[in-house]
Amino acid sequence: MSLVRKRSITIHGHRTSFSLEDAFYDIILSIAESRDMTLASLIAEIDENRDRDANLSSTLRIHALDWVRNNSSNRS
Repeated sequence: MSLVRKRSITIHGHRTSFSLEDAFYDIILSIAESRDMTLASLIAEIDENRDRDANLSSTLRIHALDWVRNNSSNRS
């Protein structure tokens, strides 16, 4: 079972928090690594493009799922 952990990061010059299960956090880290970005840069990019009605944690989960889906379909 993956625990939900609250994490803090500085984006756009201010501290913000998000809560993610370890599995989703690991995927977000993999995305940043594959794109040669820092974690903060990736999360800032995702935050800039998110629907303002959606919270950051949910947006990060959706981004992780989309990335996994796109990468698994590219391997088929």
